[in-house]
Amino acid sequence: MPNPSLDIGLNVTGRRVLIIGGSRPARRVIARYCAAGAVLYLAADTYEVPNPLVRAVAWPHSPSAWRDLVSAVDLVVAVDLPAHDDPLLVAACAEKAVWLTREAAAPVSRPGHVTLVGGGPGDGDLLTVAALTALRGADIVYYDRLGPHDRLDEWARGAELVNVGKHPGHHAVPQAEIEQLLVTSARAGLTVVRLKGGDPFVFGRGGEEMAACRAAGVPVTVISGVTSAIAVPALAGIPVTHREVSRMFTVLSGHVPLSEEELAHLVGLGGTIVVLMGVGTLPHLTSGLARHGMRTDMPIAIIERGFSEQQRTTVADIETVVKVAGEVGARSPAVLVIGEVVRLAQRDDAAAVEVLANAATLSGQR
Repeated sequence: MPNPSLDIGLNVTGRRVLIIGGSRPARRVIARYCAAGAVLYLAADTYEVPNPLVRAVAWPHSPSAWRDLVSAVDLVVAVDLPAHDDPLLVAACAEKAVWLTREAAAPVSRPGHVTLVGGGPGDGDLLTVAALTALRGADIVYYDRLGPHDRLDEWARGAELVNVGKHPGHHAVPQAEIEQLLVTSARAGLTVVRLKGGDPFVFGRGGEEMAACRAAGVPVTVISGVTSAIAVPALAGIPVTHREVSRMFTVLSGHVPLSEEELAHLVGLGGTIVVLMGVGTLPHLTSGLARHGMRTDMPIAIIERGFSEQQRTTVADIETVVKVAGEVGARSPAVLVIGEVVRLAQRDDAAAVEVLANAATLSGQR
């Protein structure tokens, strides 16, 4: 049964709300009603009361005790109620005209579980249904700056939110410590979500976190996310593949300069090259590609801050892009796209058709 205080707009600020059930099964409900400003009472068993704002009350053991208890509050939320007490609570609420609603209990099994969630390139609308489901069931969420997090209070109501954000050259929480936090939280019986930008397995160190959980015997699930390697170019009007122009694309990290062998292989492969985290190594990349035979007029796009209000696309070519990037002050986070498909970024539909036809002809001559 849905929670009326959340689903139909009931204002519980300052209202006396009685939650029935163990503190651990009711922990998410308690957190939500606390956040909504309710005055909370918890009728629980031997579990410890988990929040200093919650007042513990004795568990009723007779019809009259149930009536006395519910008559003192405005709303009763049943979370974890023994079957033999259920009719007593229903009868008491009916007699005293107190609204009764029911909420699902949170899991209490041990050990807990970790879900690595791909949050996409930053736009909350690109979260998958599976990602939202995982967030709604979380007890604790570890997130960083590249994943969507502005609406976490809405998506993961009642969960503890922990920022383990990383910035270029600075890790607020070292990777090894993040992995230990995931394991420790799961072993404490919590349902853990690690919210990451893009896809967890595309330069997201998700593989390391999965390995750490498995090594500790902690169950782990991976939910794929929309990767910026495809989504950000698409938003800028650049398809990473196109029939007769580019039948493949290569995604690489520009965090560390490529070797001469890697540069030569890239040129030899052809197709579209997508570089994540590549602004800092752009001079090395472009000079190396030209040195190994890439045309100096090959177009390249720098797409900064994808899916934000400050998104900007700068188009140049291999020969001029370093100078242009310096002039416009290009900075991370950015996605680089190298290939004939980039020419579509600045064309209308009619011109794009002509560009693609010409590119296809050139491709066939090489």
